[in-house]
Amino acid sequence: MGGIGGCIALIVVGAILTFATDWKMESVNLDVVGLIMMAAGAIGLAVYASVFKRRRAAALPVVDETHREL
Repeated sequence: MGGIGGCIALIVVGAILTFATDWKMESVNLDVVGLIMMAAGAIGLAVYASVFKRRRAAALPVVDETHREL
């Protein structure tokens, strides 16, 4: 999953698994799975924001200072 949408989807699905369900499975703890998904989504958002911020800062305007005579 890439981008902001994928990260937000991970957070939402993880929150639903952790807080809104009461399913009990013998071999899988859904609360832990939800917390892991929320953490992965938060880390993904932080990384995406860091990369996006770096890309934006690198785009400096180009100034052409050469003078041409007509």
